[in-house]
Amino acid sequence: MLKRHSLDAVIIGAGVVGAACAYYAARAGLSVAVVDRGPVAGGTTGAGEGNLLVSDKEAGPELDLALLSTRLWTELAAALPPDIEYEPKGGLVVAPDERTVKALRHFAQGQRAAGVDAVEVAADALRDLEPHLAPGLAGGFHYPQDAQVQPALAAARLLAAARTPGTPGTPAAEVYLGEEVTEILLDRGAVRGVRTPRRELLAPAVVNAAGTWGGRIASLAGVTLPVLPRRGFVLVTEPLPRVVRHKVYAADYIADVASGSAALQSSAVVEGTPSGPVLIGATRERVGFDRTLSTEALRRLAAQAAVLFPVLADVRVMRAYHGFRPYLPDHLPAIGPDPRRPGLLHACGHEGAGIGLAPATGLLVAAALTGAEPPLPAHPFRPDRFAADPGATDTPEEQH
Repeated sequence: MLKRHSLDAVIIGAGVVGAACAYYAARAGLSVAVVDRGPVAGGTTGAGEGNLLVSDKEAGPELDLALLSTRLWTELAAALPPDIEYEPKGGLVVAPDERTVKALRHFAQGQRAAGVDAVEVAADALRDLEPHLAPGLAGGFHYPQDAQVQPALAAARLLAAARTPGTPGTPAAEVYLGEEVTEILLDRGAVRGVRTPRRELLAPAVVNAAGTWGGRIASLAGVTLPVLPRRGFVLVTEPLPRVVRHKVYAADYIADVASGSAALQSSAVVEGTPSGPVLIGATRERVGFDRTLSTEALRRLAAQAAVLFPVLADVRVMRAYHGFRPYLPDHLPAIGPDPRRPGLLHACGHEGAGIGLAPATGLLVAAALTGAEPPLPAHPFRPDRFAADPGATDTPEEQH
């Protein structure tokens, strides 16, 4: 017999976005439950690098979301255990020629107007920031606000904090792992909870924080959300002394992030970690949920990293991993209430920026759940902004 339980909200997804939604909702005094068919951070979050970036975002709604999250991550770093490895290392975007430097300069002007700290670095000063960079680069920009966390631990610690009452009388979040949501319960067209094989969780609000599988969860509620999986690979080297001080990437990474191409794209993103290994990303391609190892993607990453940092050319790669970024056609996440289905909210579609944007997303969702004033305009992220039939055909349902 199914167990029945009443709450203020049910959050589907135990990645970092779902965890942040639970954290801020619980801190707002709501009783919430988080449900996931797998473990904490078992999807996109666990396959990420932990980027907290403002440097790759042009002026606009996503950058506003990132700047808010930057401030919130600073607060969370002080409140959560240190093993989330929050590291305000800063980012360095480098350019191979003067034409690219000019393009970065224009890009940075718009960012500065939005509140980003972007410092131009002359060619002869690049090695003051990164002594092992390749010679011959034309210049770059330093972004002190860029940071890093260990994404799986960040999600786990956010959930643990949500499960611990913040003040006496504050409800603690419940977490149900290994339970797939098989049905979103409706009553007269409005959401009233979810069903799993083990229980019914009754609530007037359900938050879709299922990441790459957000489109499937939306369909359970009878609405369309065109989330596409975009596969990406990361290389992990053997432990090294700190040869890379910042998050360093080539300028073409910015164009790859903004591209809608389905083809394989790769641009070097190189960073050290507190434990020693260097992480090398990032590739993007739309191949559905194909988990096949792409030797071409790995070859490109290794070659591009060695061009940026010749010292890495003979370093051993210990492993590679990959995951699927939840991509929406206009490169903005879907956040907030869905007017097509009362009681349904979305918090998904962040693509590769979900780790960085999670706190602001959680705060927006908590505001929507409580009727509070949102911390920034939520209209650009409205879930019903897409056409009913996006014409997407490359999103086969992943099989367990």
